Amino acid sequence: MTPPPEAEEPTNVRCRLDELLEARNLTLTALSIRVGVSVVNLSVLKNNRARAIRFSTLEAICVALDCEIGELLVLDQ
Repeated sequence: MTPPPEAEEPTNVRCRLDELLEARNLTLTALSIRVGVSVVNLSVLKNNRARAIRFSTLEAICVALDCEIGELLVLDQ
């Protein structure tokens, strides 16, 4: 079994937040207001620099965007 990647190592998990925002004609600022997460933190997620996300944040984003987790986070292979 392979050990989990270190926090600094890149992963194949990609966030599709930019695509979902565009499809819903929403800005990062509008999403920030809806979910109660700072624009800076959402930007980190959107630009695939996040290394972790709280389930409560993930749930809030998915509810606000009316999407499933698998639409927001995908595994590139």
